[in-house]
Order: sequence, then C-alpha cells, then structure tokens
Amino acid sequence: MTFLVAFYPWIKALHVISVIAWMAALLYLPRLFVYHCEVVPGSAESERFKVMERRLLKLIANPAGIAVWVFGTLLVLTPGAVDWASGWWHLKMLGILVVTAVHHVLMARRKDFLHDRNRRPQKYYRILNEVPTLAMVVIVVMVIVKPF
Repeated sequence: MTFLVAFYPWIKALHVISVIAWMAALLYLPRLFVYHCEVVPGSAESERFKVMERRLLKLIANPAGIAVWVFGTLLVLTPGAVDWASGWWHLKMLGILVVTAVHHVLMARRKDFLHDRNRRPQKYYRILNEVPTLAMVVIVVMVIVKPF
C-alpha cells in the first residue's frame, strides 16, 4: 500500500470534507425530527418533513458516511499514517463507531416518521442530537492532541 503515500494529502482532505458533510447531516436530521414531532401525521407539514428528511439522509448523510469510511480506511492503510503503538486511535475508533451507530438509529427513526409510526417524544431526539457532537469532540481531540 506504499502507493497511497503519494496521495495522502488528497485522501486526508477528502476525508475531512466528508466528515464535515456527515456531521452536518447527523446534527441536522434529529432537529428535523424534533420539529416533525410537532406536526399532525399525514398533514402537509408532515409530508414536507418526510421529503426533507429523505433528501438529507439519501443525498448527504449516506454518501458522506460512506466516503468517511472509504477515505478513513485508505488513511489507515497508508504506511506511517497511524502510530499503532499509541493508544489514541482506539478511542477515536470507538467515537467513529458511535457516530455510525447514531446514523443507523436515525435511518430507523426516519422510517418511523415515513410510516407515521413515530412514538418517541421530542426530548428523545434532542438528546440523540447531542451524541454525535460528543463523539466528534472525542474524535477530534484524539486525532489532534493524541493524549496517549
């Protein structure tokens, strides 16, 4: 995989761009769900939220999440990119898995709204909205500071 070394800056740039898009989508989608909870199922407003949620997930969140994993994997495969003897990358990986799990939870909750079956209150989505933020803080600190 030594050929990846020549492309490292580009892979890293595309990874960061993908992360920004993914996080934006994962932070906005639960907010849409909060507002969707306020409208009557089957109403014009509810149908509008369904379109917004579908587009956000299908056009931004899903492609960006896939790109994050693809470019992140390429970075990991690049010789010298990760000091495997240090421990920071374990916590970073845990953060990535948490963000990925939240993404999958949001996909399932979108299906609930799509079929007018949401049974969760606004507070659930407000709390869920904070999880990717906390994971992002952990990930960024691990990558930049590398405390251990």
